Amino acid sequence: MPGTLLLDSEGLSKLYRKDRTVVALVQAAPEEGVRVATSAMTTLEADCERIHPARIKWVLSRVDVHDVTKEITDRAAVLLRTRHLHGHKYAIDSALAAIARNAPQPVTVLASDPEDLTLLCGPSVEVVKV
Repeated sequence: MPGTLLLDSEGLSKLYRKDRTVVALVQAAPEEGVRVATSAMTTLEADCERIHPARIKWVLSRVDVHDVTKEITDRAAVLLRTRHLHGHKYAIDSALAAIARNAPQPVTVLASDPEDLTLLCGPSVEVVKV
């Protein structure tokens, strides 16, 4: 079944650090026709000086990194307004949610803050705590 597995910053960080659970999910995804993705802003949020740049580059070469375009930020802004949220606390999550809501279904987001992303993504996206 095709679909999308989206990583928030914690999911991506765990992939960088070779967390067994996240690595297993990411490795199994292509076998099921599931694309693994994240946003360009999430890559910035997850970047860490403790992780070798070559490791980051290698991981990102295997993940579909979505640019955060004006169209995505416009959709993210609508999500924030309709849920009465604002500010930097929700900015990157809202961009990821905008990507999730338009990604090939079914969509699962691995997130450290499932409450925020569930609110932003809505019922059509499964949000799993990582």
